[in-house]
Amino acid sequence: MNISEETFTTLTVSIFCTALIAYMGFIIYRLAKDSKAGKYGTLVLFFVLGFGMFGFIVKTILTEVLQK
Repeated sequence: MNISEETFTTLTVSIFCTALIAYMGFIIYRLAKDSKAGKYGTLVLFFVLGFGMFGFIVKTILTEVLQK
């Protein structure tokens, strides 16, 4: 199988960023569980700490849309 470097880089970055975002979600969940934050506290943690991940996802989508 012959794959270009650009295709390989795009694919691996997408896969690893997705895995990293999922892992960060797990970390936020464990933080909420270990601190006994409750339902509201867990929601706040996911909203505040997940906002940076959401910004990264939106930036990626907007970059793709604006390039086309």
